[in-house]
Amino acid sequence: MPAPFRLGTRGSPLALVQAGMVRDALYAAHGWRDGAVEIVPIRTTGDRVQDRALAEIGGKALWTKELDRALLDGEIDCAVHSMKDVETIRPERIAIVAMLARADVRDRLIGADSIAGIRRDGVVGTSSPRRAAQLRRARPDLTPVLFRGNVDTRLAKLAAGAVDATLLAAAGLDRLGRHDVGTAIPIDLMLPAPAQGAVGIETRADDAQARALVGAIDHEATRACVLVERALLAVLRADCHSPVAALATIDDDVMTLRAELLAEDGSLYVTGAASAALDDEGLARRVADDLLDRAPPAVRALFAA
Repeated sequence: MPAPFRLGTRGSPLALVQAGMVRDALYAAHGWRDGAVEIVPIRTTGDRVQDRALAEIGGKALWTKELDRALLDGEIDCAVHSMKDVETIRPERIAIVAMLARADVRDRLIGADSIAGIRRDGVVGTSSPRRAAQLRRARPDLTPVLFRGNVDTRLAKLAAGAVDATLLAAAGLDRLGRHDVGTAIPIDLMLPAPAQGAVGIETRADDAQARALVGAIDHEATRACVLVERALLAVLRADCHSPVAALATIDDDVMTLRAELLAEDGSLYVTGAASAALDDEGLARRVADDLLDRAPPAVRALFAA
């Protein structure tokens, strides 16, 4: 039997489920039998350090650097990521080759039926500057506090009364079979993080065989939308400190990109949108430039474009 195709992933329950989805997609695309793919869990710094915000200790690279090393050293053939956790600028030797079809992009509120239903002066657990800013825009009386850990850890903290409510991505909850947990928040109220709900697969840029194998499972519409959202982040030079939301959608042959930039406390913000043909590479820059032109100075200062 040929050596199995080695699929690297973080070791959290959600990451392993997503790796299983990629494995199953590869089996279906290539007619492979069980054992043709080996899932290789790799513990990342982001998994080990749970008591500090990512922005304080290295940003999104804490989710990827160990997987990058394993990929470049030839220990794995591809790496699976939640795309919203992948830093905007990637090493030249690594290529984003494919994405699975995107899942529900919305956030879910857990602990209350709605943002309005959270108790007065309530405490909400989140590690996301975007979610914290959007919450405080809607409810300035709320206090966001750092909330890290996998889904079960966060739900256990909530159940223990550490906070009044928390927010989690609907896609992750659904993939873990937690369809009945939380209340989905409309996109018009909380625009999601760029790339939320998307699972991506990377290979070495010069590994033609791996690129061909993984490319067979690419969902083109998801990949197109997520790459535009990531292009927006690149133009803005946004990082883990940046409260930014974005969502690209496709209708027929037209892509629409919606985005918003917020002050850290949500008191100031700017929103915008534009549409263009799918092959128009300037959409992200036009949206970014428009937002920065209209943003209050305190918001513009958070972005280094």
